[in-house]
Amino acid sequence: MIQISSIEDISLLRESVDLEIKLARGADGKGVIPKDFWPTYSAFANTHGGVILLGLRESHGQFTVEGIENLAKVRTELFNLLNSRDKVSVNLLNDSRVQEIPLGGKTILAIEVPRAPRTLRPVHITKNPLDGNSYRRENESDRPIPDEEVKRLLAEQVEDSRDLRLLPHHDLDDLQMETFRAYRQVFANREPAHPWNALGDLDFLRSIGGWRRDRETGQQGLTLAGLLMFGRMETIREILPNYMLDYMERPEARTEMRWTDRLTLDGKWSGNLYDFYRRVYLKLTADLKVPFRLEKGERQEDTPVHVALREALANTLVHADYTDRASVLVVKRPDMFGFRNPGLMRVPVEIALQGGEPDCRNRNLHQMFRFVGVGEQAGTGIPKILQGWEAQHWHPPKLHMNSEPYNQTLLELRMIDLFPEVIVTSLRQRLGARFDALAQEERMALALAASEGSVSHGRLKGMSTSHSVDLTRTLQHLTQQGMLVSTGGGRGAVYHLAGVPLTRPEDVFGPSLPTLGTSHSAPSISHSSRTISHNHSGSSPSGEEGIEERDADGCLRSSKLPLPVIDDLTNLSPSFRESLERLAQESREKARLNPDALDTILLELCKGRYITLRCLAELAARKPDPLRNNYLTRMVRDRSLSLAFPATPKHERQAYCTTASLPPENPR
Repeated sequence: MIQISSIEDISLLRESVDLEIKLARGADGKGVIPKDFWPTYSAFANTHGGVILLGLRESHGQFTVEGIENLAKVRTELFNLLNSRDKVSVNLLNDSRVQEIPLGGKTILAIEVPRAPRTLRPVHITKNPLDGNSYRRENESDRPIPDEEVKRLLAEQVEDSRDLRLLPHHDLDDLQMETFRAYRQVFANREPAHPWNALGDLDFLRSIGGWRRDRETGQQGLTLAGLLMFGRMETIREILPNYMLDYMERPEARTEMRWTDRLTLDGKWSGNLYDFYRRVYLKLTADLKVPFRLEKGERQEDTPVHVALREALANTLVHADYTDRASVLVVKRPDMFGFRNPGLMRVPVEIALQGGEPDCRNRNLHQMFRFVGVGEQAGTGIPKILQGWEAQHWHPPKLHMNSEPYNQTLLELRMIDLFPEVIVTSLRQRLGARFDALAQEERMALALAASEGSVSHGRLKGMSTSHSVDLTRTLQHLTQQGMLVSTGGGRGAVYHLAGVPLTRPEDVFGPSLPTLGTSHSAPSISHSSRTISHNHSGSSPSGEEGIEERDADGCLRSSKLPLPVIDDLTNLSPSFRESLERLAQESREKARLNPDALDTILLELCKGRYITLRCLAELAARKPDPLRNNYLTRMVRDRSLSLAFPATPKHERQAYCTTASLPPENPR
């Protein structure tokens, strides 16, 4: 259970877990379960869990203890409503999760809501899970889950294995038999004495889970797993219209869509999972720069990195929700491997990282891969990947889930030294022996702050397997030791190296601009009120700090930032502005655009320069707030984009550039 003994402990919780503060005084001032408690309960249960504190008043990040006077009444009301199916679909709480905490002579109620197991999601208010009655947590808000996704969650409730589905009107004619026979050959090579080798094709397929008979109806046919593993592309897409496989090999450490090798569903090959796996694994490992190792005097080609890549690729395919709208995507770059599968993980990320609690979405597929030596025992896959990367002392793999624009699970395997020598040398010069005396997470936090310009709790959590509260204490300890300086509060806190202040928008742009609008293409803002020269090479006559000159394109040049800034489209030279508008032409012409296509446009616009949110919105013909919430924030989190001002991520004058554009000596 959570530990709270002071107001400071609440601030600690706010940064490390989902936390909701509610006054809960009621009309008589003695306490009540507020109406808005239930959407939060649903949201926490459907996302990652969280803590709801009743009896506190919050104002601008500051807490005042009001207390709950009639605690017995409130507890009774809480459990009565939890056990009423007219109010909420399931009770996830017991007495140990509802804690009375004395603070300042008064008592508050702390309610710890766990993440609901798959078989109980979606947790919804009222008896109807649809029509906006199921919620999920996004940042600090409770948002209704779209009905399409609710229906998918309901299907996940009852289907332990989504690929067991019987396809009674599909048979061996729907399979790519060359793929099936290649699989049989690999199986026979691995298990030459296995009795299944003597079976006919249909019986062998039944033995591995690709064919089954329904004993109640008598119907028989391919399973969905059998079709996915060995089927023809056109047949698979008849059953799963959203089915899409994609592999891209990119020549540079950039997120742009340019590629030198690609494998996708173009009709030139079978399009099934087994062929995709065989082709992509060879591409991933073709030029892998990992030295071989000797074992008992013999060369071992199968290094820990090969094992990690094999496991990552298999995991992507067997955990995918092929009914969802995101594609399976595998990317190879000089600096990293990326894996994306449609659908969210069935177990929390922290459980998956530890291993040992399997809940595979497509168990038949997993079994089929294991029969030919691909994929580890259920629940051990992610730990195997972690071990492979740890053996090379590379950045820990990053595993995370996104719900926008589509449900997807992403795994990033970066081939970057955990602590680059130049960063470690710099920190040792700054801190001396104190640096080497720090714990691993503390050195990691300092290295991130040094290499990226700042570090947040969320960023550190993505690099470490330690508990969230422990990471918060790590950051607080470094702050107390004078090694880090904190800007902001709660989950918005950003930390930077002491003596290396973060650049603020005012340092670059001068006085504040008018409030950011939300029009589809809001007019750009003139800087004439700040007496900044509008010629394309003039300096600021007013001598405002950080505002120095504009280059030939009309971009702002500031000593505070490593790249030029587009802060006002009216200042740009006509030819340069026209080139930017051409880059964004598809977005400007289409109100509805594929999210991947818009990602590509945004990356092209931000390449080699910073662009403010307002200018990006105007160029792409999008409203600023949705553009930031649905695209830019995600791209910053994924490190494809970087912020000019990380201490104030939602500032109206925030600017973005591609991370790959930043010079090595100036990472942010």
